[in-house]
Amino acid sequence: MYDPQKIEEKWQKVWEDMGLFKVSEGGEKAYVLEMFPYPSGRIHMGHVRNYTIGDVLARFLRFKGYNVLHPMGWDAFGLPAENAAIKQGVHPADWTYENISYMKKQLKRLGFSYDWDREIATCDPEYYRWNQWLFLKFYEKGLAYRKLAEVNWCPNDQTVLANEQVIDGRCWRCSTPVIRKEVPSWYLKITAYADRLLEDLKLLEGKWPERVISQQRNWIGRSEGALIKFYVDDIPIEIFTTRPDTVFGATFLVLAPEHPLTLELAKRGGKLQEVMSFVQKIKSIPVKERGKEEEKEGVFLGVYATNPANGEKLPVWSANYVLYEYGTGAIMAVPAHDQRDYEFALKYQLPVKYVVRPSEGDFSKGKAYEGEGILIDSGPFSGMPSQEAKKSITSWLKEKGHADFKITYRLKDWNISRQRYWGTPIPIIYCDRCGTVPVPEEDLPVLLPKNVSITGYGNPLESVEEFVNTTCPKCKGPAKRETDTMDTFFDSSWYFLRYCDPKNDKEVFQREKVEFWMPVDFYIGGIEHAVLHLLYARFFQKFLYDLGLVKDKEPFLRLITQGMVLKRWVSIESYLSHLGLTQEDDLEELLRRLW
Repeated sequence: MYDPQKIEEKWQKVWEDMGLFKVSEGGEKAYVLEMFPYPSGRIHMGHVRNYTIGDVLARFLRFKGYNVLHPMGWDAFGLPAENAAIKQGVHPADWTYENISYMKKQLKRLGFSYDWDREIATCDPEYYRWNQWLFLKFYEKGLAYRKLAEVNWCPNDQTVLANEQVIDGRCWRCSTPVIRKEVPSWYLKITAYADRLLEDLKLLEGKWPERVISQQRNWIGRSEGALIKFYVDDIPIEIFTTRPDTVFGATFLVLAPEHPLTLELAKRGGKLQEVMSFVQKIKSIPVKERGKEEEKEGVFLGVYATNPANGEKLPVWSANYVLYEYGTGAIMAVPAHDQRDYEFALKYQLPVKYVVRPSEGDFSKGKAYEGEGILIDSGPFSGMPSQEAKKSITSWLKEKGHADFKITYRLKDWNISRQRYWGTPIPIIYCDRCGTVPVPEEDLPVLLPKNVSITGYGNPLESVEEFVNTTCPKCKGPAKRETDTMDTFFDSSWYFLRYCDPKNDKEVFQREKVEFWMPVDFYIGGIEHAVLHLLYARFFQKFLYDLGLVKDKEPFLRLITQGMVLKRWVSIESYLSHLGLTQEDDLEELLRRLW
């Protein structure tokens, strides 16, 4: 009779005593890695599915003679620990390490073949010290900078909220109406790597799911077009468009509610109070929700802009469907050739002017024609094909000083500031005499203070005087520490490299060890990380490549997105059929196809 309690514990102890899964450099390597978990307290079936796939691969490759690195650790910083502190009255560190202990026991009981000697937890000072070191490297290269950022703000709790914490325009915790507020924040300039992140997706074709590659390509969103200036008297309004061939069909301009010119132009047009009410209403809606608004809503600013192509006067509006984060935050509205503009024009009875017709056949004028074709009613460019007209019109306007060719990206720089306690302190000091001063490397890590009061109101670190008040490294005078902590995605953007050399207290990792183990041969995790974790990890890898610390341009050679555990039962026959296999095929054939 098979007694799992007795038999499994016996052999798992034997494996552990023998150090069966411990590895060092040598031989032909294989690096198998599952995305590390947040220590929420209990392993769930999603974890089991993910880690079982990785363990099967790791064991199979060992049997094939590979030297297999198969580590595990903990993505341990984050807001849930602070929420637990508020709700249960425990310190975030105590809550986190207790959860890690319990979940580690669960993983060991499941018998997964991990090299536990390489275990890391991102909340350990010996790990986040290197987060801070990496931040300083970004800062030295001009890729970490500080600017004002507009965020969701709860006036009652005096804290920043993530989009997910805004429910129907109200704070998820206290139901206070949320406002948009500008706060100083630290950014990483991921846009400096946009072209390389896009171009190197070609290296992953056939090795990553096409859906993930497509999502990253769309998220980066490279667009070629023109930057065109319209003028309200002496004030230029810059718009970016991928369709300069339709400029003669523009019948109005639209500014995002947050655009710096929105209120200035409204004041000039005598519409300030009306526009301020509209702006306040729209800004209370999270940005990610605004893009979903089916009902187009706007307000006239009371001014007109001159179209540089034909001299026509166009009314200037602000509307909910234009987002400040995209392009320049202002658009030339061509309702005949853009469906969103068309719907807005119909609602507010604005002109619709067709300037492109299909190359063949006719088209209905009861909706926007968004395709390319032949220009009509476009001055000297009438009769010209769209593609040719895009370049010709942009060049023509450029000669007049009203336009230029422009490449833009949907990708925006990464705001890493969080007004929270349980995260990596940003290693920056502010001095009245010296300005912004990075913490010297020899003074790392900047430790999180233990004696902190977490109430849910404001930034906890701001109230810890012994943390905030410090000495300037340059002039030795009194100074203040940065109290923001890092986005937890910073922690997970390089952890796979630390596994190669987890005990190193002299450097972030030894290059020779990383060169042996990297890249990760199989990376297993959820597709929901396609444009956050996976994109940020690729960004970090390229930055470290530029520093000469790694030899590979991409961190993950193959990606397996394992899917979710759902209620619906799927038979083994249907799953094998999905893979093009039968029950007669052996495990080696299944894994050979994955490899």
